[in-house]
Amino acid sequence: MLLVKIVYLILGLLILIGGGEFLVRGASRIALRLHLSPLVVGLTIVAFGTSAPELFISVQSALDGSPDMAMGNVIGSNICNLALVLGITAVFAPIDVHSNSIKIDWPMAMGSSILLFILVQGNYLVRIEGLIFVSILIVYIFFLIRQSRKEHRREKLEDLDVEDLDPKELESTAPKAWFTDLSLIILGCAGLYFGSEWFVNGSKDIFKDLGVSDRIIGIVVLALGTSLPELVTSIVAAVRKNTDLAIGNLMGSNIFNVLSILGITSIIKDIHVSTSIVGDMYWMIGVTLLVFPLMLFSRRLGKIQGGILLSVYFYYTYSILATV
Repeated sequence: MLLVKIVYLILGLLILIGGGEFLVRGASRIALRLHLSPLVVGLTIVAFGTSAPELFISVQSALDGSPDMAMGNVIGSNICNLALVLGITAVFAPIDVHSNSIKIDWPMAMGSSILLFILVQGNYLVRIEGLIFVSILIVYIFFLIRQSRKEHRREKLEDLDVEDLDPKELESTAPKAWFTDLSLIILGCAGLYFGSEWFVNGSKDIFKDLGVSDRIIGIVVLALGTSLPELVTSIVAAVRKNTDLAIGNLMGSNIFNVLSILGITSIIKDIHVSTSIVGDMYWMIGVTLLVFPLMLFSRRLGKIQGGILLSVYFYYTYSILATV
């Protein structure tokens, strides 16, 4: 029986990752065929697609009556992104800090984290607050698009490998090409739905049998599982010495996690926030705050800074697991 639960857990995670990849791939190809710029595609479709696993897991957890898993998934993912993923990337290869990461990305990531902390003081995240999150996200996306056009920048996005797409194929308007891309989107959505259901249920069944709380399942297991794509991508990018957008991408992921995932989830169903989860938000805000001086003073994250971030992550994880 335990083996079956483990298979469901692993299979659900693999389908989640594959579903997110299919969704991003299909939607990006259609957007590029419609002559949308890679920047616009990256800020909208790719950003949302890479956050889709967390979104489906949080919604599924909230609907299943496990709000701590829904909140823990997002908070844990944010801690994991900036402490574990960024730390490992910096250890493998130095990361240059761009001015936009300091002027735009970090303030937005910190601001959304603090706003979340303020709004959950009543122990609930309700529909009106979810609408506020989504509205802020829309304004933020339009600001970035306008800013990028004003500065005439064209950025290479790690999450969207445009070079792998055949330009002639993207120019094609043949029904077969459109059918292929739409099929990828449908398969991606189906994969995200079933993958999230199996992954959440598998996690709950296995770890609840071991006496692990929903909070710890969400903040450690689900968060690490949904951060695996970013972790693998960052390690590969570091090995290839291609870490230019690492900080910006991870900050952007954290912003989307709070504003889109918790925003959409709370619009669908009010989320109860336990006192222990509020305590975890101190860690999320603390890690985000720690990244700022590391970026500001050296303008480059190397082995020392990466080691500091990893130490914080491992200490936090140890402190969480020690309570089990």
